[in-house]
Amino acid sequence: MNDIMQLAALCRDKTVYIQTHNFPDPDAIGSAFGLQKLLAHLGIASELCYAGRIDKLSAAKMLEAFDIEIHSYDELRGKMTESDYIICVDSQKNAGNITDFIGNEVACIDHHPVFVEAEYQYCDIRMTGACATLIAEYYAKLGLTPDRDVATALLYGLKMDTLQFSRGVTPPDIEMFGFLLPLCDQAKLTRLERNNMEFTDLKAYGAAIDSIQLYGKNGICFIPFACPDALIATISDFILFLDEVDIAVVCATRPDGIKISVRSETERVHAGQLIHGALSGVGDGGGHAGMAGGLIPSDAIPLLGNFPEDRIRTLFLEALDSCAKEICGT
Repeated sequence: MNDIMQLAALCRDKTVYIQTHNFPDPDAIGSAFGLQKLLAHLGIASELCYAGRIDKLSAAKMLEAFDIEIHSYDELRGKMTESDYIICVDSQKNAGNITDFIGNEVACIDHHPVFVEAEYQYCDIRMTGACATLIAEYYAKLGLTPDRDVATALLYGLKMDTLQFSRGVTPPDIEMFGFLLPLCDQAKLTRLERNNMEFTDLKAYGAAIDSIQLYGKNGICFIPFACPDALIATISDFILFLDEVDIAVVCATRPDGIKISVRSETERVHAGQLIHGALSGVGDGGGHAGMAGGLIPSDAIPLLGNFPEDRIRTLFLEALDSCAKEICGT
């Protein structure tokens, strides 16, 4: 684990922004919020920012519950300068899910695999179930007690990103759960975890169910209308619940392109590598062994031909076939 004091020294006397990925989820928001409060304790002021949308009910409820102020890319136009420092949290430069702001990305704190190398003056990238775990460890290492809101936000992000400790959990996640639990607001945490689905979400579930096709233990489905990133990810988890499915691929068409979410519960297929390989040449993607996401931008959709859904299926089936051959050593 890197020393957070190195980051504080780097940022001292600078204008600092903490940037999440473009569609921040509870883990990204909780991590950014926790880091902001920690830096403030160390005498470093910072602002939270993102590009894209706050498009999931759980994220919107979180911002309201903790009175978190986070600025959109449009709000920062004309304000941010090239000399301002940016800390990437829960994402990385060139990851395909984070917009390149005008400021200088000097630091990165993330729990995703590295698919495109980038240079930072401070870097803490470790494979944990949630980025919130890394932020919580900073508090623990310094002997600092996060306030109740920070502890609750970090714990909520940790629980959401690990699907209630059923996905990608590592020993540090368990350790930080024990650290945060006695410090959190249990009543607020319970309220956040309830009622995170909106009525309109049911249409997306219905579209995915109607369109799913199985290829062995691989389930691929399409949602023919725009819906939030977080909802697409949740539907991927839902499809993975099927006994017949080990790998779920969920695609949704929207104005900026085709958003894709992948889930894998088999060791033979790394979800991040699968989507990175499948979208090579038409989009960007990456993620963990069990969960990953990507985007085929709208200007690349013509590359898919007259039948884009069929082409996407082919790309993923070919990538899955490559994974199988690698395992067999052929």
